[in-house]
Amino acid sequence: MSLIRMMIGVDGGKCYVAIKGKVYDVTGNKAYQPGGSYHVFAGKDASRALGKTSTKPEDVQADWSDLDDKEKGVLEDWVTFFSKRYNIVGVVEGATNLG
Repeated sequence: MSLIRMMIGVDGGKCYVAIKGKVYDVTGNKAYQPGGSYHVFAGKDASRALGKTSTKPEDVQADWSDLDDKEKGVLEDWVTFFSKRYNIVGVVEGATNLG
């Protein structure tokens, strides 16, 4: 799997979101494009926000270690959802939240 440096969400028409360090190509879903309801996640590791079911920019962080057990379960549900729906195209360079 290649390493992808997550610097921008939309790159050459592609759009990526990372969860627990894995990068998913969400290009086909307009919700992640500029103006979309989930655009806040584009180009970032959204693990913490997904676990908290939040679209607040301050929650969009890779570190999910402070989530409670219920939120960690929600995060795992998102990992399952993304894994079934989107292609994994790499991992975030230097990711430490792969657990």
